[in-house]
Amino acid sequence: MMLFGLGNLFYVSILLVNAVAILSEDRFLARIGWGSTPIEPAFGGSRDEAASVKGKLVNLISSVRTLMRIPLIVINTLIIVYALVLG
Repeated sequence: MMLFGLGNLFYVSILLVNAVAILSEDRFLARIGWGSTPIEPAFGGSRDEAASVKGKLVNLISSVRTLMRIPLIVINTLIIVYALVLG
């Protein structure tokens, strides 16, 4: 017995991408310090923010929000139609 079929795995991955895509930069990400606004480093700090894990995650979130907007609309519409037609 498989706990996750390919369909359930697809649903979970779409839900996770949707969750990343709807994160508001002003309301949520900036509040926890993950905004994409450049931060001036303190004395002795490094400017290499993009090489850190936090910088890479911020870039990934920004890329998902930018590139996946239209494909997510289409995929979500197809999933809704599929769920309505086939239950």
